[in-house]
Amino acid sequence: MIYTIVVFVILASLDNAAIALIPSMVPQLRDTFGVSTAAIGLLTGAQVLVTAITAVVWGYLADSRDRKKLLLGGTVIWAAAVGLSGIATSYWPLFGLQVVAGIGLGSIASVGFSVISDFIAPKRRGLAMSFWGLSQGIGSLIGSLLASQVGAHNHAPPFFILAGAGFVFSLLFLTTFDAPRGYKEPELKSLYASGATYSYKINRQQLAGIGRVKTNKWLVLQGLTAQVAYGSLIWVPLLYQEKVIAEGYSQATAQQVGGLFAALFTIGALFSILFGHVGDRWQRRNLAGRAYVSSFGILGAIPFFLIFFWTPLKGLEITDGAGTATFIPEVLRAVATNPWVTLAFVSALIALALTSADSPNWFALISDVNLPEHRGTVFGVGNFVNGIGRSTGSGLTAVTADLMRTTLPPPFNLALGLSLFQFFFLPTGWCYWKASKTCPTDIESVRTTLRMRAAGSPSSKEGELS
Repeated sequence: MIYTIVVFVILASLDNAAIALIPSMVPQLRDTFGVSTAAIGLLTGAQVLVTAITAVVWGYLADSRDRKKLLLGGTVIWAAAVGLSGIATSYWPLFGLQVVAGIGLGSIASVGFSVISDFIAPKRRGLAMSFWGLSQGIGSLIGSLLASQVGAHNHAPPFFILAGAGFVFSLLFLTTFDAPRGYKEPELKSLYASGATYSYKINRQQLAGIGRVKTNKWLVLQGLTAQVAYGSLIWVPLLYQEKVIAEGYSQATAQQVGGLFAALFTIGALFSILFGHVGDRWQRRNLAGRAYVSSFGILGAIPFFLIFFWTPLKGLEITDGAGTATFIPEVLRAVATNPWVTLAFVSALIALALTSADSPNWFALISDVNLPEHRGTVFGVGNFVNGIGRSTGSGLTAVTADLMRTTLPPPFNLALGLSLFQFFFLPTGWCYWKASKTCPTDIESVRTTLRMRAAGSPSSKEGELS
């Protein structure tokens, strides 16, 4: 079982690495294909949106079909499209291939979540989901590093490397354990102990009932605003590249050093493990605990993001034209000795630590308030709305920065664009507060339904929600 979870976690990280490649190679792609930053932003936004739309379909299929076959198919689709992106010679073929990759990437999000939720008991759900969410952050970090370091002079190698990894893990996935739905639900323990299985699957008649679960509405709605803010953060590597250029360094050096800074600043995401555990502990005492943790984390991060965006890299000392092996110790030394770089690092650490409370507790809440055969679908819908927000944030941040470029030079145009979009976290915190009022009732409803089904109650027919 541990082997299966590890493979799933790595697949989730590769998924996000694929999405992170393009934004971290903006200077290289601009020069290679002769397009603007806004055009690259449009490509990124389109891929995120397609990933989100297809995640709804993948999620519904995950609740009614063989999930292993679905995940295998999705992985092959995105890996093939990413690999072919490496040989694209103009902008529009690259655009089309990245959109096709988005179709496959949608499966990892929805189908993978559906499977992982069946491996984890509710009392450890937040902690386990923190690793699932953290793997996605690590994937973004890997993608950013791969693009900024390996792709500084040629955009093709990062695509080839990531595609190869995708194909390798798609083969490993064939040997994983296929957990039945509801496998770790306490209310179904006696059912599985008796040798029986939980055979309920979703059908279209149940969709209206899923929509009536009040907490689902708040969990989905929060993603619309949260992901506008999160989507804008995909441009942080470019912001720090521009900050390095502003200190007088070349574009190639700035791409590599800016990528290293952006990667280093993501260390705060590791706190998701702590906040996932905090959510579990609080949830045992109060069924609204996970929603409270997410609300406090999101709102508390805003001022630290603003400090992070506007802190300059004054007095930065690095060797222009050197390689990654030289840049790494120089960047680390700057964090320790340059007060401006230290301030940027500390503010990013706190901001990302606080927002890291969101992901594991959101994942866990979706599992808590929905029946096992509905989780993939609800996650898919949530991911779709997230994608609308994320593509809006990632696309409009680049467009906004480009519009401001005529009156506000880099990196200040990007800093202002990023700052404006962080205020979308305010309604996100409010949505979690509303969810804290509805989730206790919805959680108890799921538990009651599962107990009745395990007991074979005639009042709990397939397709009904109690």
